[in-house]
Amino acid sequence: MFDRLIVSILRNETKEPLFSAEERMEMLREVVGVYPNVEVDSFDGLLVDHAAAHSATVLLRGIRAISDYEYELQMALMNRRLRPEIETVFMMANEAYSFISSRLVKEVFGLGGSIKGLVPPAVEMRLRRRLSRIKQRGA
Repeated sequence: MFDRLIVSILRNETKEPLFSAEERMEMLREVVGVYPNVEVDSFDGLLVDHAAAHSATVLLRGIRAISDYEYELQMALMNRRLRPEIETVFMMANEAYSFISSRLVKEVFGLGGSIKGLVPPAVEMRLRRRLSRIKQRGA
């Protein structure tokens, strides 16, 4: 669909993610490394400013459920107001993955459930190591 795709991670200092932006970028690079037209990057500030700095003309956003659409529509309309030359395109997730969220995956994994097939094996391995370290510190 696109000649070039940049997967960008927001550096949000108000959140405390399980993995740093650098670690998430590493994992993404491992997964998308087979695609020569896909880059991984991170940014601070507004997504549309980041996109413009990379001469991007389209923001590709994933939608899992109606609740995602409501939020994403608000963002798309604001982004259009800020940068009318950048369009937002929504793609629906495959129904097999429509229920997945990072919060749910971490919760299931933390309670001993299987996340096989929900995340790439390299991500599962890193998740296992990280949660093991967290449990050791808390014990």
